[in-house]
Amino acid sequence: MDLLQPVMGLCNKKRTLLDTIPFPFFSRPFPWVPALKQPHQYTGMKNYLIPLCLLLISFAKAQTLLRPENVFDGETLHPSWVVVTKDNKIHYVGPEKGVPSPKPQQEVQLPGATLMPGLIEGHSHLLLHPYNETSWNDQVLKESPVERAIRGSVHASRSLLAGITTMRDLGSEGAGYSDVYLKGTIEQGLVNGPRLLVAGPAIVATGAYGPKGFHDGVTVPLGAEEASGVDECIRTVRKQLGNGVDFIKIYADYRLQKGGEPHATFSVEEIASMVATAKSAGTYVVAHASTPEGMMRAIMGGVETIEHGDGGNGEVFALMQKRGVALCPTLAAGEAMEEYGGWKKNGGPEPDRITAKKKSFQLALEAGTQLVFGGDVGVFSHGDNFRELELMVEYGMSPLQVLTCATSKNADLFHLNDRGRLRTGLLADIIAVEGDPLQKIEKMREIVFVMKDGVIYKNTGDE
Repeated sequence: MDLLQPVMGLCNKKRTLLDTIPFPFFSRPFPWVPALKQPHQYTGMKNYLIPLCLLLISFAKAQTLLRPENVFDGETLHPSWVVVTKDNKIHYVGPEKGVPSPKPQQEVQLPGATLMPGLIEGHSHLLLHPYNETSWNDQVLKESPVERAIRGSVHASRSLLAGITTMRDLGSEGAGYSDVYLKGTIEQGLVNGPRLLVAGPAIVATGAYGPKGFHDGVTVPLGAEEASGVDECIRTVRKQLGNGVDFIKIYADYRLQKGGEPHATFSVEEIASMVATAKSAGTYVVAHASTPEGMMRAIMGGVETIEHGDGGNGEVFALMQKRGVALCPTLAAGEAMEEYGGWKKNGGPEPDRITAKKKSFQLALEAGTQLVFGGDVGVFSHGDNFRELELMVEYGMSPLQVLTCATSKNADLFHLNDRGRLRTGLLADIIAVEGDPLQKIEKMREIVFVMKDGVIYKNTGDE
């Protein structure tokens, strides 16, 4: 009974009301409570049973009914369906007449809105901010990891309110393991943000990353961790996993000289060694790659996703489809970089980079390559993740295909079997948008409701 003393202290103010309850009901409420033989014994027993009952009441399953216009379950649109959450899980999805008893205590009305799984962002950099604000070099060289972590916490909150409930962060870009620590603060409830999957520093071939352009007497903090040779690649993967990363990101190609063209860097053997090491620890490898040779080596080495893939051709995408390697095209970052260079969309000739990107994206679609929703947000503003969704439609996909990528298919690709769909038993990571985004993808700008882990962070649907 001593274990109940802390609970009793919290319940003192509620005793007056509960003292009116007839206590013969409590004569043997649980097998481990002895039966009481004299009426006066109830008085002392109440000192323990009252707080115990309040404790049990506090663990009662809280239910919330969400009533939108439509429900997109991650695969199909269902008009007039509802969703019931219980604590941090989805309890029911379907017609309202089928809602199980007892009826939910709370209702959230979302008239005219479409309810859907929280978005799973596949390529982000929470520790970066748009390059037209501060160049990548200056962020790495002049902003301390402390400043960048603080910025990252703001970015995480913006992302959550934009409907991103899970985010794969593809490298801290010179900020060490700040992304690991940011993930921890979110999990502790100190900072609001999506569920994070983080890659830490990422791994590059020796000499193949920036900042560059300094004489050899200057020690420059690099944007990623260098490795060369199979043994060193294995050691680096193990070290990063030991420091808390969720998966490994490598650079399969990059510029060796400042301003030069990208070239394949790691050998197939080096990549395969990193993949095997990650797999033995229960995780996987993704690869930055934009050249056909870099992409081919990454595919043959066994990575799970190719990031960017700007120079991909039909042969490469066919091999990706055959081997089950997905493409994260990061269309929004490509357009943002051109805009920072002075291009005004719909106001002048299309840059060659954009024309080539549209062509490679179409080749990937024709080859049946699995596509990932992930815009490389951080290159552009956090919270504007919708830009990638809109460009995926503009470049040739249907809204249904895009929203499936951003929910159920990303969940499958990232081995997240507890989210990405509105289905009984999955996590209550749920958002709502004004109108029907399957008819007009631009509706994804209008997030009116955000729930993560059963907690409501935004609800403007009834304002």
